[in-house]
Order: sequence, then structure tokens, then C-alpha cells
Amino acid sequence: MIVVCGEALIDMIYNGDGTQRAAPGGGPFNTARALARLGVPTAFLGHLSQDKFGRELADLLVSDGASLELATVGPEPTTIALADVGNEGFAEYQFLVQGTSAPNLTLDMLPDHLPREVTALHIGTLGLVLEPMASTIVELVRRERDGRLVMLDPNIRVGLVPDAEYRERLGHVISCSSIVKASDSDLEWLYPDRPYQVAAEDLVGQGIALAVVTLGAQGAFAAHHDIRVSVEAPRIDVVDTIGAGDAFGAALLAWLHDHEAIRPDVRLERDELEAALRYACLAAAITCSRAGADPPWKRELDAALAAG
Repeated sequence: MIVVCGEALIDMIYNGDGTQRAAPGGGPFNTARALARLGVPTAFLGHLSQDKFGRELADLLVSDGASLELATVGPEPTTIALADVGNEGFAEYQFLVQGTSAPNLTLDMLPDHLPREVTALHIGTLGLVLEPMASTIVELVRRERDGRLVMLDPNIRVGLVPDAEYRERLGHVISCSSIVKASDSDLEWLYPDRPYQVAAEDLVGQGIALAVVTLGAQGAFAAHHDIRVSVEAPRIDVVDTIGAGDAFGAALLAWLHDHEAIRPDVRLERDELEAALRYACLAAAITCSRAGADPPWKRELDAALAAG
């Protein structure tokens, strides 16, 4: 089982034509749904609201096949993200978090220990920004990482906490991770003086088993031990990019799961790494081809692969 830790929230999406719609979201929420849709045993570990939006988020996780056995529920209203989608489908976010559900994941809400069948932890996005959730997740990783793969998707969100505090926390979590999957813009913020290829090399030099950089329409790059791989992204008509990075990360983990490669010391051959990146790029492309964070099901991805 893979445990995805962090926030579930509602995106209030302002479209380029002036219309607005509410959509379920949050990077970890999207990742848990995508993993479950790809047939991977998945549990969501986060704090949900008892309100209408919270019940909707919980129902979607369950209907997609994710377990809520590690989630908690409370009276706080659901966290809201204000998403402004531009003409090219890219979204910019502001967050309404004070007194809401997602940040209120506290240490006492964690189980005494994770089940033996948990093979990997996925962390990132607001889960490493908002308190007390961020400190809770860092403690969970410290406590539970031995013998398990930890994958970090920083999905950088600036302006919510002081940069120095944020960088220190991310640096600590990076040191605990087996896989770091980041966008080129994430790495530009983390390592402003280095091209993404050099930043990925540096991550591997720090002991990260696999550093993966997503490049949007240009595909993805990975550094893994002495292997360096670039793959192109499928060409599609973009509706929006909401949830694309989450679908990419989930599909990468799903490929590793399906090929029995979920290990803290993950090691792949070049052709295996290329196949994993192409699988992840295809999942992201399908997500971009429809509105909101609507990741593909395994049958859709398998059909797209079979069709070439």
C-alpha cells in the first residue's frame, strides 16, 4: 500500500471567460485519486471537514478506490484554493486556510504505527507548508521511513510561510527521500543558481535514488545513479494543467508498483526508467486534455499505450 499524506481542498476555479466553478483538489488528494485509479492500493492520510465539501472529497476518494482508514474528520470548514486559469490552461493559486480543515492534521491524529503493508509514503505541496500539518508529516516521515520508499513532490507554494523556514523543512525532507519529483520551476526556486539538469545531478549526489524533473510540454528528465534520461511529452490539446503534475507522480509510482520496484533503494535500468517516464508523461497529458484534476483510469492509460 502507498500512503499519500497532505491536504484535500476545493479549488474555486476562475476560467479565462470570467466563469467560476468549484472542483475537488489539493496535490495529495489528486495523487491519491490517481494512484487508486491506476490500480495501486492507496490510503489517504489527511484531515477532512464534516461539511458538504468535505463529504464530497471523502466520497470521491472512496469511489476511486482509495482508503480513508488513516484519514481524520473534524468540524473545521474545508480549505479553499482560488485558482485563476489563464488562456493557455495554466493555473495560479491563492489559498484560504485560516481555521480550515487541511492544516489541522496534528500528531495525535496519526496512528501509533503504519500497517506493515505500507511500502511507500508520498508527501508534498501544502502538506509541507501549513502548520501543524507540515510538522506532523515531517515527524511521520522521520518515524516511518525505515524500510519504505519516500517520494517528495515539493510543488512549491511560496508566500504562506517564511522562505528560510520553508527551505529548511524541504531540505530535511529531501534528505529523507528516495525519489524527488519536481517541476523545473520548483527546482528554479530551490536551486536558483543552477539549471534543472545540474540541480537533479546534485540531488542524486546527495543520495537521492531518483530525481525526476517535469518540463510541461517538453516532457521529463531524470537522473538515477549514473543514468540520465529525457523523454518527450505526448502532443495534446490542453484544456488546463490542473492536477497534471500529481497525475505524473502517481503514474510514476504506479509503474514502479506494477514492476515490483517500490524499494527505498530503487534501481532501474535505462529502458525501465524511460518506460516509467513515458507512462507518467502520458498520464499527465490525458489529465491536461480535460478540465480540472481528472486523472486517467488504468484502463484508459493501457488503451492509450496500446494505441501508440
